[in-house]
Amino acid sequence: MSIMVTGGAGYIGAHVVRLLQQRDQDVVVVDDLSTGRADRVGDATLVELDVAAGDAQQRLELVMEERGVTGVIHFAARKQVGESVQRPAWYYQQNVTGLANVVAAMETVGADRLIFSSSAAVYGMPDVEVVTEDVPPQPINPYGETKLVGEWLIADAQRAWGLRAASLRYFNVAGAGWPELGDPAVLNLVPMVLDKLELGERPMIFGDDYPTPDGTCVRDYIHVLDLAAAHLAALDYLDAEDRPESVFNVGTGRGGSVREVVDEIGRVSGLDVTPRVAERRAGDPPRLVASADRIADVLGWTARQGLPEIIASAWEAWQAGPRRIG
Repeated sequence: MSIMVTGGAGYIGAHVVRLLQQRDQDVVVVDDLSTGRADRVGDATLVELDVAAGDAQQRLELVMEERGVTGVIHFAARKQVGESVQRPAWYYQQNVTGLANVVAAMETVGADRLIFSSSAAVYGMPDVEVVTEDVPPQPINPYGETKLVGEWLIADAQRAWGLRAASLRYFNVAGAGWPELGDPAVLNLVPMVLDKLELGERPMIFGDDYPTPDGTCVRDYIHVLDLAAAHLAALDYLDAEDRPESVFNVGTGRGGSVREVVDEIGRVSGLDVTPRVAERRAGDPPRLVASADRIADVLGWTARQGLPEIIASAWEAWQAGPRRIG
């Protein structure tokens, strides 16, 4: 019995692969290595494959049959919001077609357990203090739309042929479980600040006049190792006969502001992090914090680490060897 992890050589995927290996699970990683690295997957089998390619379904079926795959954790996708606005058709092709190929291959070979990497981007800009899973999804960019369409596809497969699935809506992921598995992409707040400091520049804050305590945007930051553990909890949940829910927020239920993150980086690093303040970015909601009640009640999972641990681990990983992708 094997678990296939698509995108398993990437930032979050590599953490999940390592946790699976630590509990002696046989793992096969499928990754096109466009942003992932082969040295992140340990001794797991690595199949280099773009899951959105024209022959991907057939190739996935072969790997699943050869390795006795019974479940899939699906990370492989594109995730840059701005890029999705510029290239919407490509994002649908990559994210929706890629998932469709995976689900179709699973149906063919009888692998019936799927964990889907969804996103808080499906909510758009909800006008609530804390976002529950019952808030109607209203994505505001093609990236968020592809994640919502993915959830619809999975729900349809659950009804059509009995797929057992859980969609995990991530909030803001940061930190590192091990220094060598730090975030290699300079696309999110923490690595963007660290990258500026590496270049001897001041970090940037986009807008300090939001209706929040310190004027900067508030987000729910979750440690990547906590997030990885949520995937294993969800995978175990799929073995149960009684599965009342299939969509879960993955967050802490606590908000941290952009300024608090920057200040914490300064505290941990000892560097001057006095920021430059720029205009607001279009589409940034003032506050986006998860309700984590459902995942705690149903899966028994709660985040164990807070902002200090996230930033300390991110700083340690950055010092161990910064990588710049994007």
